Amino acid sequence: MGKLRLAILELTAADRVELESLANRRQTAQALALRARIVLGCASGMHDKDVAAQLGIVAVTVSKMAPAFSG
Repeated sequence: MGKLRLAILELTAADRVELESLANRRQTAQALALRARIVLGCASGMHDKDVAAQLGIVAVTVSKMAPAFSG
């Protein structure tokens, strides 16, 4: 059985702008803002452990946000 790898996450410019807005807007629910920060971190090419460390959360939370495949 192979090791799990995260799929490449690519965002359009419009998606990136929307996620950055959600992550930085004061009125955004905190859970939604955290999800936006996770997606932005993953899309920037960071590993899940690095995203987790930057956001002060566990890596499992980050890995649930990106699809995985074996290979």
